[in-house]
Order: sequence, then structure tokens, then C-alpha cells
Amino acid sequence: MNRTILGFIRKEFRQTLRDPRMRLLLFVAPVIQMTIFGTALSTETRNVRLAVAPPGIVESDPLLRQIQEKSLASGWFLPVRATVTDPFAAIQDGIADAVLVPPPGGLTRAVARGEGRVQLLLNATNVVRAQGVERYLQAITASVANSASATIGSATANGSATANANGSATANGSASATSSPPPLQFDIRVLFNPTMRTAVYMVPGVMSMLVCLLTILLTSMSLTKEKESGTFETLISAPVSPMEVILGKTVPFVILGVSNIPLILAAGILLFDLPMRGSLLRLSLGAFVFVLCTVGIGIFISTIARNQQQSMMGGFIFLFPATMLSGLMFPIENIPWLLRLLAYLNPLTYIVEILRNILLKGGNPELIWRDIGILALMSVVTITASLKRFKTTLG
Repeated sequence: MNRTILGFIRKEFRQTLRDPRMRLLLFVAPVIQMTIFGTALSTETRNVRLAVAPPGIVESDPLLRQIQEKSLASGWFLPVRATVTDPFAAIQDGIADAVLVPPPGGLTRAVARGEGRVQLLLNATNVVRAQGVERYLQAITASVANSASATIGSATANGSATANANGSATANGSASATSSPPPLQFDIRVLFNPTMRTAVYMVPGVMSMLVCLLTILLTSMSLTKEKESGTFETLISAPVSPMEVILGKTVPFVILGVSNIPLILAAGILLFDLPMRGSLLRLSLGAFVFVLCTVGIGIFISTIARNQQQSMMGGFIFLFPATMLSGLMFPIENIPWLLRLLAYLNPLTYIVEILRNILLKGGNPELIWRDIGILALMSVVTITASLKRFKTTLG
């Protein structure tokens, strides 16, 4: 390798790693952030405060009591200890997140009359949470209703058999008709994440975000640090080409970014039981090309910024929309088509797809190579733009 580039690389490594605090930020902080984000970022709906109104109705209403008991036993709901007299006020005052209101006379009597309807009041200030609560309670209510109808049908069939000694065939036919399964049933099989754990879905995205954060911020501050310290003029006057400067500033941070990937991946596998179903070689190649792209973006930001504060702000200005439009937390398919175009120009979008595909699905070669090819093209574009911008700055 060119001795000038090697000199740049040694300088950058010494300058970056000589401070113990920087070594902690590079190799320890990502693991800590991985643990915190992987635990905290969750789409599961839990700890829902559930109330039943009016007070005391549960003790005299067996069906309503079953719904409440099954809800609390599921682990998703918490009982509201306070007496709820006005269900609307309970939601408005923050006492409860969901309130079950049975029909007059109780749910059990209404079901016996064939008019069983229970009202559910939901706090929908958080729409996603409210939809989750609605699905939970619908499933629980349907389960209680099915068991109740089977019990009622069995009792009716037994009563008919007792009243009509000679009509046993009719009674048996009634019982079989009552207990017969519905004409259409779903046989559901959950693939790739059978336990439906949020961490399995979120951790690959968090890994991508952390690598992007480290590489862009560190790289964008490298040239601006030279500008602030006054050594940038020395670089300009030195007999080195812009390509040598770019490579000298790029290679160390590519190595540091790639070296973080095994640490973060190991933390995901050991702490969150993240599966590894695909090729580690393809994952490493995809991560390497992604790091090249983010380092190129960081270098481009550093050619625009005049000091480290501006480069840090520029990095965050890129990172925030890139994270929101990457499919990390929200499906890209839900984004309006105009913003979806920006999502497809976002390198985070493709590395998130690569990691989730390889780790969770085993990695479809066609999809993996397509995404790696797009990231490689983005890397060429960003590094070329950085080189041209750097030449303009020198001029």
C-alpha cells in the first residue's frame, strides 16, 4: 500500500484510539446501547389498565367475570383497583386505558336472551396501542363466547333428551349440530418468529442504526477536526493527492465500523437469543458495503462543515430522517409514495432488509445480492461525491 496512505491510517488510529474514553465509546457503548434499545423498543401492548363498570357487576355476572379473569391472566392487562362509576371519566382522567361496560342486567342474562353485546371504551390517544388492546379483548371475548355457547347448547340438548324419552335421536342431532365446528377455520402457522417477540424484529434494525451512528459521526468529525486545529492547511500544502487524503481518512473508520459489527451481533445473539439462520459471509459482506457507504456520507458532511459542531449537527440531520424512513420501526409500505422514494435512497433501508433476511429467514440469495448491489452503488456515489467536493474545497 502507498506509504502516504499508511501514514494517514496510522495517524487516524493513534488519534482516535489513544484516549481511553474514546475506546469505551467505540467498543463498549454500542453493546450497552444495543442492550438498552433492544429491551426498550417494543411494539407489544402490555400493562393495559382494565376496568369494569358499573362497580360490583362482576360478582353477579359470570360471563363478564370470565372475560375479566382471562384478560388479567393473559399478562397483558392490569386490574384497576379504584371503583369506576363513570367509564368515560375513568378514561379521561387516566385511571383506566380500557373499560368494559356490559348491557343493562348483565352480560350473562343478555346472552341468554340472544342479545349479548358488551361495550369497550378505549383510550386511543396512542392508536397502535388501542388497536392492540382491541384485538386482545376481541380474542378473549370470542373465546368466552364460544365456551358459553357450547355450554348452553349442551344443556339444551340434555334437556331435550330428558323431556323426550323417545326422541333421543333428535337430542343427539341437536347436540351434534350445536357442537359442530364452524364451516370456515384458520389454521395459523407463524413463520420466522413463532414466539412473536419484538426483540427478534427490532434488534437487527437497532444494529444497523448503531453502526450508522458511529461511522457517520466519527468520520464527519475527522476532517473538521483538522480544520479547527489548523492542520488542514498543512494537508493542503503537503505533496499528497486528494485521493490519498480521502483514503487515509476513510480506511481507519471503515475498519473501526466493521470491527463493531461482531460485537453488536454477539450482543444480539447472547442477550436477545437472536437467530442466525443465514450465511455469515453474506452478512459480513453486506455490513462492509454499508459501512463504506456511511463513511462516504460522513466524509461528504465533513467537506461541507467548518467545525466539529456543524459536522455533528449535519450527521444528526441525516440520521434522524434516515432512521424514520428505514423500516426500522414503521413498514415502508405504510409511507406515502413520495416519501417512499426517499426511503429507497436511504442506505439504512437496505442494510435493515439484509440483516432481517439473513438472521430471521435464512437469506434469499437474489434479494441479498440485489440489496448489496444497491449499497455498493451508493458507496461509489457517496465516495465519488466526497472526492469531488474535497477537490473543490482544496481549490
